[in-house]
This record gives sequence, C-alpha cells and structure tokens, in this order.
Amino acid sequence: MSTGMTYLALVVMLAVVAVLFVGLRNLMRQGDSNFSNKMMQLRVFLQAIAVVVIVIGIYIARSNGAG
Repeated sequence: MSTGMTYLALVVMLAVVAVLFVGLRNLMRQGDSNFSNKMMQLRVFLQAIAVVVIVIGIYIARSNGAG
C-alpha cells in the first residue's frame, strides 16, 4: 500500500478502537443505552470504511506491480 493509504487505514482503525472504547465505557457504567447503541452502530460503519480503504490500498499496490 502507498504511504498515504497506510496512514488513512491506521487513522480509521484507531477511530474504530476509540469508538469501541467509548461505547463499552458507557455500557459498563450503565449510561444511556441509546448512546451505547449509537456508538456500536458508528463502530460498524467505521469498520466498513476501514475494510474498503484496506481493499483499495491492496488493489492500488497490486496494480502498481508491488506484489
């Protein structure tokens, strides 16, 4: 993958982890269950974006003859 795609993938994956911890923290403290649900939905959305970014990065790397 190119350097830009690698950094983009890392940023999206870190966002997934951050949202996961925010949602779990709220769930453990028995906060608003609606907020926890929204955080988990956002996590799934961010995971989908991460997968798309990684697949695009691999496609670009393969089309450039990197493997």
